[in-house]
Amino acid sequence: MHPLLVQWLRLRDYLQADFLGGPRVLKLSWVINLQKGGTLPFVLLLMAVTGNWSPTAWIYAALHGSYGLCWLLKDRTFPDPGWEQRVTFGGALNAWLLVLGLYWIAPVLIVVGGIEAPPARLAVATLIYALGVVIMMGSDAQKYFVLKAKRGLVTDGFFARVRHPNYLGEMMLYGSFALVAGHWAPWAVLAWVWGAVFLPNILKKEASMSRYPEWAAYKARTGALLPRLFARAAPTAAEERTTAAG
Repeated sequence: MHPLLVQWLRLRDYLQADFLGGPRVLKLSWVINLQKGGTLPFVLLLMAVTGNWSPTAWIYAALHGSYGLCWLLKDRTFPDPGWEQRVTFGGALNAWLLVLGLYWIAPVLIVVGGIEAPPARLAVATLIYALGVVIMMGSDAQKYFVLKAKRGLVTDGFFARVRHPNYLGEMMLYGSFALVAGHWAPWAVLAWVWGAVFLPNILKKEASMSRYPEWAAYKARTGALLPRLFARAAPTAAEERTTAAG
């Protein structure tokens, strides 16, 4: 991996797991689940406090709230081992301030700001959300149960043409929330999360997967986030040695 990427991952791991020091008493999954599962009550509370019971507010509550419930279901049936790490209270606070809490900017804008999205935008957002949830949940389930049975590359099903369909699905569904809001701030949050969290995770995962002998052929016929329309030939061993030497 690139030295700058390695340095960023180390800094991010410190901010998330060991910030301010002290014992690691909290599971990161507890912190994430609190935000995900708390989204529906949070949005409904905003609606009750402001008296905003508009169709846009209700639809947003249903979309983002149902995703939180889907996440809790996923965590109970096929949890991500990466979220089982223990973190300090400072790390948990950072997770909220730098990522999780920022996701609630969109509902605040919609409910408190009284944003009314046109029906066509709500329809498109709902369509993107539904597809995103299916792709994210389905690919995470496939990866969990396949790797539970046998370690190695997962190259069929959701992963047949896209190497990171779980990230694609999550980007789609969070993009749908920003679309409902119709405001630049949620998109800025997503740009931050996708650039500082998703992209480094993807690059780290690709570096890890490259140790498998079938990686070159798999990478040649797939896209990282979008399906590759025209698969290119896998590099030969000589070409790989030349690239590594350069």
